[in-house]
Amino acid sequence: MNEKLRANPHKPHPSRLDSTHPQFSEIMAAHEAAIAEGKPGYLDPTTGLFVMTAEHHVQRGKCCHNGCRHCPYVGADG
Repeated sequence: MNEKLRANPHKPHPSRLDSTHPQFSEIMAAHEAAIAEGKPGYLDPTTGLFVMTAEHHVQRGKCCHNGCRHCPYVGADG
């Protein structure tokens, strides 16, 4: 069974990526580009690490409890 999603699953929960992060716009641009290209993730522009997109997590249907930046289930009610 799928877990409950946040109202806007593409917007990261502030505990994972706050909008005040110095590279927030650059990170979100990479995230949106990966989604538009149908990719499961992108290389973080500041660390070079591979980061899964919110869309990839939605397709998975559940949280893996690994602290993913774009987890759409973190902070959902219920």
